[in-house]
Amino acid sequence: MSSSAREALKASLLRLLEERPFREITVKEIVQDCGVNRNTFYYHFKDIPALLEEIITDQADRIIAGQGPALSLAECLETAARFALEHRQAVLHINQSAHRDLFELCLMDVCRRVVEDFAAAAIGDISIPPEDREILIRFYQCQCFGQIVEWLNSGMRYDIGKQFRRLCYLGEGMTERMIRRAMEADT
Repeated sequence: MSSSAREALKASLLRLLEERPFREITVKEIVQDCGVNRNTFYYHFKDIPALLEEIITDQADRIIAGQGPALSLAECLETAARFALEHRQAVLHINQSAHRDLFELCLMDVCRRVVEDFAAAAIGDISIPPEDREILIRFYQCQCFGQIVEWLNSGMRYDIGKQFRRLCYLGEGMTERMIRRAMEADT
């Protein structure tokens, strides 16, 4: 069985999610949409949630791979929200499904990986205790995740990029102060 069939199945589910809620999509519709048979579906995936999990994981990996070094916290937040921005209706349908947890786990992972890149640039070779570095990364990871989840729960009704930029403006200097305090604790 070809990997092109696997990719076709993923593309079909994503396309169908743009049209209607996850709970309304069947294996029969997915295979009809992409022109493969049911056996091909079950050769590649245990069930539709397994297909959804692979789509979300693939998208998270694609976003991270396509990101350059995060130069600002706003860029981190916008990168983490990119999949939702690119697939608005599909993400809203996933967010309203019983399989929302799959999306949230991948979103948390994307937030972590993006923030780690940001921390590497912001902290650089400054010597701070490893536990403080982890605390800072976790703080920004949770901020990023929380902002995106709240936006999703609002039905994506506002410009998240604009909000991220405003949030970063309001918190300007906070990262540097936290790093400076961590340096002081290290001495």
